[in-house]
Amino acid sequence: MAKRTAQDIRRRNRFDALRCVFAAPGPVSRQEIAAATGLSFATAANLVVELLEAEVLREAGHDDSKGGRPRARLAVNAERGALIGIDVAETSVQVELFDLALTVLRSVRLPLPQTGVRPDDVIDAIVEGVEGLSESGGAPLRILGAGVSVPGLVEREGGVSVFSPYWSWHDVPLRSLLAARLAMPLYLDNPLKASTVAEMWFGAGREVDDLVVLTLRAGVGAGIAVDGALYRGATNSAGEWGHTCLVRGGRTCRCGRQGCVEAYVSTRGIARTVRELDAGSPLLDPDEDAVVDNVAHAAAEGDAAAAEVVTRTAHYLGEAAADLLSLFNPQTLVLGGWVADRLGEPLLRQTRDVIAEHALAATLQALAFQRSTVPGNPVTLGAATFALEGFLDDRETFATVAAGRRAARAAKARTT
Repeated sequence: MAKRTAQDIRRRNRFDALRCVFAAPGPVSRQEIAAATGLSFATAANLVVELLEAEVLREAGHDDSKGGRPRARLAVNAERGALIGIDVAETSVQVELFDLALTVLRSVRLPLPQTGVRPDDVIDAIVEGVEGLSESGGAPLRILGAGVSVPGLVEREGGVSVFSPYWSWHDVPLRSLLAARLAMPLYLDNPLKASTVAEMWFGAGREVDDLVVLTLRAGVGAGIAVDGALYRGATNSAGEWGHTCLVRGGRTCRCGRQGCVEAYVSTRGIARTVRELDAGSPLLDPDEDAVVDNVAHAAAEGDAAAAEVVTRTAHYLGEAAADLLSLFNPQTLVLGGWVADRLGEPLLRQTRDVIAEHALAATLQALAFQRSTVPGNPVTLGAATFALEGFLDDRETFATVAAGRRAARAAKARTT
């Protein structure tokens, strides 16, 4: 692991301080930030000064004074600028516009071609969505950055989609292609990382340092946070749990291997389970998302076949998740993604039972297993948070904005 520099530590502290403000039910004081983050009061106060100078925070009233200087209360300055989160999925692109407090302002979903999706199709949809949201609603918005989540393996620093299992893409320079048409900072990653970052800032990960987030959609994977930081691995490919082997010699996965976790607990995998139980099942539909919907509705109404599909999915999921627990021993395991949302509490409950049968007892002692509580689409929210983190980077914001403001104040003082 690379040695953390003083700048890395300060950046991490800045994130922790701002996450504290996001997590609070109302405006907070410097003292409360210090207590919540474990930072010294002096460090917390210095970070607050920087965030105020950069107009990321604003003062939102004061505590009643009982003698001495009243404590200022602090909140996120939502009007500082806007952020964009983009979720490129198998069949559509969702684009959401957020204020700096990460509240959704506007949203649009654009379809992709049913077959033969090319990079240009995705780029056109992203540009259409971004331009449409940016130009609607009155005065032009100052866009601070956009985060783009694309499925598969992503080389984050270069902004390259290394491999997409949906469309068999290889080494597509997606960020540079987008940059030719969108004049804003762009941050590329995949939905596993985006969902996990959303949990770290706005969900279960705010309270813990060691976290695993299982995302179940058309693709399947695990986002991992260790010691409060997103774990990426040497090539940003950590978390491809969906392409680990669950059943040796089992179903063929879209990646070309056999028996992958994704082949059993994704939308496609669940549709395959329905067909294996009954090739003529009324639950089947050409649209695999619709199959999951049908299973959820029928199971809720007491249909035995649908209930068996949920049970088998929980069995596969629990066995695979138990291995992850043995490897990472997290404090919290979060179940998220569209499949988890639709199958809901029955899937969570049965998966928990299977995990209890297969995981080592030591890994379960301090484990909390829950569904995601992140509002809306965690992937677009996490992607927008990548843009927020980029904006908060020393070189992008504080070495220019804050330093410039200090210089302006110094110049003003010399003339008075």
